[in-house]
Amino acid sequence: MKKPGSMKALEDLGRARLSENFFLRDFLHSEIADFYSMPNIPDDPNLAIAAGTKLCEELLEPLQRTFGRLHVRSGYRSRSVNGFGNRNKLNCSTNAASAADHIWDMRDADGCIGATACIVIPWVWDRRATLGGWQSLAWWIHDNLPYASLCFFPKLWAVNIQWHERPLRRIRSYIAPAGLLTKEGMANHSGSHAEFYKGYPALVPRSKLIR
Repeated sequence: MKKPGSMKALEDLGRARLSENFFLRDFLHSEIADFYSMPNIPDDPNLAIAAGTKLCEELLEPLQRTFGRLHVRSGYRSRSVNGFGNRNKLNCSTNAASAADHIWDMRDADGCIGATACIVIPWVWDRRATLGGWQSLAWWIHDNLPYASLCFFPKLWAVNIQWHERPLRRIRSYIAPAGLLTKEGMANHSGSHAEFYKGYPALVPRSKLIR
């Protein structure tokens, strides 16, 4: 599939189905692109679809099955949009650091693919007073899903959740206490963490597509 060269082609690309409930169009919105009138279009649609499909099927669908509707804050960023955001201090890492992360259609330095979306889980945020902090969600995801990395933010407990073919299994946060929660090699990384997410629902198993 070629990079869209017309509005109609972009419209068709947005219809690419990544999983049971998610389409590529769900992830193409960008405040940077909107405000600065920049197109946020994949240079390599096939790679973006391949990485985005993994993100949706392995991480976002299980979350939505379990907690209900997810709110997608941001997803795909083109190299041009991400590079602009980095140069202008708009909370974007360099393109090299964002490859196989928010830039779905760019392999990282090791040749691996990956994809990240920033999401909010309303079910969790609405119950935040009784759930024991953002760490409760972090540990639930850690114990239940094959994520690559997680990074939490103060507003709405939004989280960057990444799928990557070589997952680091690392959790960071900008919410107090900010910093690193866990990574491979730390004493708290293995075993069950169920004590930290009491009151959470059990993971809902994969459902079959209605054909």
